[in-house]
Amino acid sequence: MKSTKNLSYWTWIPTLYFAEGIPYFIVNNISVTMFTKMGVPNGEMALFTSLLYLPWTIKPLWSPFVDIIKTKRWWITIMQLLISAAFILLTLSIPHPDAATIKAGTTPISLFTFTLILFIITAFASATHDIAADGFYMLAMPENEQSFFIGIRSTFYRLSSIFGQGVLVYIAGKLERQSGNIPMSWEITMGILAVLFTALALYHTFILPHPAADAPHITDDTSNKAKEVMKEFNRTFATYFKKPGVWLAIVFMLLYRLPEAFLLKMVNPFLLDSTKSGGLGLATDDVGIIYGTIGVLFLTIGGIIGGIAASRWGLKKALWPMAASMTFPCATFVFLGMSHTTNLVIISACVAFEQFGYGFGFTAYMLYMMYFSEGEFTTAHYAICTAFMALSMMIPGMFAGYIQEWMGYKEFFWMVMICCMATVAVTFFVKKKVDENYGRKDNHKTNN
Repeated sequence: MKSTKNLSYWTWIPTLYFAEGIPYFIVNNISVTMFTKMGVPNGEMALFTSLLYLPWTIKPLWSPFVDIIKTKRWWITIMQLLISAAFILLTLSIPHPDAATIKAGTTPISLFTFTLILFIITAFASATHDIAADGFYMLAMPENEQSFFIGIRSTFYRLSSIFGQGVLVYIAGKLERQSGNIPMSWEITMGILAVLFTALALYHTFILPHPAADAPHITDDTSNKAKEVMKEFNRTFATYFKKPGVWLAIVFMLLYRLPEAFLLKMVNPFLLDSTKSGGLGLATDDVGIIYGTIGVLFLTIGGIIGGIAASRWGLKKALWPMAASMTFPCATFVFLGMSHTTNLVIISACVAFEQFGYGFGFTAYMLYMMYFSEGEFTTAHYAICTAFMALSMMIPGMFAGYIQEWMGYKEFFWMVMICCMATVAVTFFVKKKVDENYGRKDNHKTNN
């Protein structure tokens, strides 16, 4: 019986979390590459693509309503169908700026107004899907089975990143090489994406189970239920901001990743821009392999090793090594910006090293959010922490493009290195407040 249940979990958990990752990476990462290749200036590109983070920043505001209205399964299927429709419309409506405008890098972002609207719809649907999928996962299987599949869902979420940032960008690059038509290459690539995601949406419409626990919470006493939800909703936020050390925690969540927040928006433009503009002048398909595949792979490895290290050291001991790992590898882009090497092996090694460092250092960030969220409203408070996490990437990203245009790539990467001081500063103050044993694997045994 148990093996039959496990088999049934395999039919939907991998595909559900693969589908969860695709729209996130399309909206927040692929959009950057596509707009850059279409000739949109870095300032406008970074501002508008950073604003697309907003739904993930504010999703705690509507998460209670996903919990009480309809079922989680209903939300998942409707959001996936909505995202599919957005991808289909995106394929049919991609603008075709002329080659001269693209080459000059003067394509106005206003040309992509409808594209941005579709990305916004996708972003809100994706953020809502995240809420429903995580809730459905906990309702559709017993607690003792959930721990095994956590690694599976994480793996397939990462595979969706490789598919989006690696495979799709590689396809767009190959089509660009063959046709010389950049808009058409992205049109075909988005068409492939639309077909795949629509197939996933239809598959989940029929294959997702109907767990008895997944029931809408609204009863006949809808008015009282709504009042009760709003009361608890308000109390959740009130208790969060009354936690000891809350302002230090918020500053930490906003600044720990500051160097990476600036760097992330400019990596693909730097790799793609011509050497005349200070970039490395790589082909789109090369970027798909180097950053979208090798980079993501080493990011994942860094995260896995970071998790192992944190479980042995505990959060307090891990903070300094992980803060160093978050900051010093950014120097690889200072090197690339100064050397302008065209050696793909060296570029790949630099990207791999930087992404490994980010993956390793990010572990402390995630563990600290879990630590700070402990208490009466652990789940809700963690969701608020993830909102600050999204905000920490959105705000710097909004200005990264304009700063780069003003400074140039080389000086911009030096500025990123200066921002590492913010990571060091917040780590110094937070480390004093963290429990000595939190996060250590043997902590449970020690306490007993």
